[in-house]
Amino acid sequence: QLQLVESGGALVQPGGSLRLSCAASGFRLTYYAIGWFRQAPGKEREGVSCISSSGGSTNYADSVKGRFTISRDNAKNTVYLQMNSLKYEDTAVYYCAADYRSRCAATVDTSDGIIYWGKGTLVTVSS
Repeated sequence: QLQLVESGGALVQPGGSLRLSCAASGFRLTYYAIGWFRQAPGKEREGVSCISSSGGSTNYADSVKGRFTISRDNAKNTVYLQMNSLKYEDTAVYYCAADYRSRCAATVDTSDGIIYWGKGTLVTVSS
């Protein structure tokens, strides 16, 4: 069965850190750009970050630049999202997704190339 599984979501205080993981099963992530998206309660889904298949290119939403870092370990078939200096507004369900293209789209919100979605992991930033 082809699937992406996110993990690492938790309740964290403002200013804290989390690392999300996105593991693939049934297929290799090696050939795909991988994106992280999030959806907060009552809001539309938004793109957070993307990493190319080689890991050589990344992009970020303005709201997370300087705080979040995306990386990948193709040998482990896993992509990570390191989130630092978390804010209340980062509260959301975070999804990873595989794009059939090896490069990231021009904007992180682009999802027309997504062929696999994970089911999400909840991040709650609260004091």
